[in-house]
Amino acid sequence: MPPVSVSPLKEPITVSLKAGETYWWCRCGRSAKQPFCDGSHAGTGLAPMQFKPTADMPVRFCGCKATKKPPFCDGSHLDL
Repeated sequence: MPPVSVSPLKEPITVSLKAGETYWWCRCGRSAKQPFCDGSHAGTGLAPMQFKPTADMPVRFCGCKATKKPPFCDGSHLDL
């Protein structure tokens, strides 16, 4: 059976990011530090996704973990 993420939120999470910093988007949905990884994926078969912006920018990270354009929100939460 493939690993399954949980949907902690039914909306995007907007975060201001800094150019050149490395961010780890939680794919499993179990992190208490959404949208970022806190290591809660251990044993799930899922791993966080690295994201490194090239400019300072606000980003709408997916909060439901159902996006088809990770790590960004694509509106998939509207169908949950």
